Amino acid sequence: MAKQNLDWSNLGFTYMKTDKRYVANYTGETGQWDEGALVDDANIVMSEDAGVLQYAQTVFEGLKAYETKDGRVVCFRPNLNARRLHDSAVRLEMPPLSEDQFLDSIRQVVAANESWVPPYGSGATLYVRPYMFGISPVIGVKPADDYQYRVFTTPVGPYFKGGAKPIYVRITDYDRAAPHGTGNIKAGLNYAMSLKAIMEAHREGFAENIYLDPATRTYLEETGGANILLIDQDDHLIVPKSDSILPSVTRRSLVYVAEHYLGMKVDERPVTIQEVREGSFKECGLCGTAAVISPIGKIHDHGKDICFASGMEEMGPWMTKLRQTLLGIQEGIIEAPEGWIFEVC
Repeated sequence: MAKQNLDWSNLGFTYMKTDKRYVANYTGETGQWDEGALVDDANIVMSEDAGVLQYAQTVFEGLKAYETKDGRVVCFRPNLNARRLHDSAVRLEMPPLSEDQFLDSIRQVVAANESWVPPYGSGATLYVRPYMFGISPVIGVKPADDYQYRVFTTPVGPYFKGGAKPIYVRITDYDRAAPHGTGNIKAGLNYAMSLKAIMEAHREGFAENIYLDPATRTYLEETGGANILLIDQDDHLIVPKSDSILPSVTRRSLVYVAEHYLGMKVDERPVTIQEVREGSFKECGLCGTAAVISPIGKIHDHGKDICFASGMEEMGPWMTKLRQTLLGIQEGIIEAPEGWIFEVC
């Protein structure tokens, strides 16, 4: 299929309307999801009293479609996105979608927008956004009766300007999630809470915020939109652990890559900010679907900068190996573990 006429190598991380999107509906009356279909219309019509508008009853996912070196169009581990969407829906009292229907919706919408999948080697990808929301009127505080599930796509470039260049972030005094709250699911309300903090950070010259645990403010959690990875002085991959951290598909994949492809020792444990201040780590980065890995060069900590040995010029050696290996798996250059690559067309 002929590609769209775009400057693929210079795309930003912004929305661009593509040809088709997938829509399925759930009604309380039937107690089930319909079979769903592809539609042309990108607009949504709903009541002014819809549950999503009144009580933020919405969850979402994010994944990407790639063109591999041999010309296939694939997605990366969408079964994990399906399971996370299920867990998010259950937490917000929404009817979960079956894994089979989720995977079918991804296959349909990516195939229908194949011409928008960036060419191999361009550095761009087709971002895929599945989401679900309460659509029926709700005036009392309770779950909606009816729901809509949709999937759209948009071609995107790197999440951070400069791609894999190190970024400058800050420790924020805002909290991302409450203990026993919704930090471990992908709910829209978590991201709404981060908007003020991220805009303040941008105005002050920082790319992102690092959140500490809200109970003691001593442990690293994550940023507004990505998990954190660290490399200690013994070349071990250290992954902050907390019940409030979102279980990132990218992070879980990088842990496997570190252990089974690079022979690294991995330690998933609570990590204190004091360890970071004391120089226990020589590399640091953010990981997620949008960014893959973005290296952190330094952290602003209440008037002082914590600098990593990898510096602000380029990604450190271990983060580079992790990123290149995962991208190689996703793009079909390196053999993937069984079940990781979901072929669309």
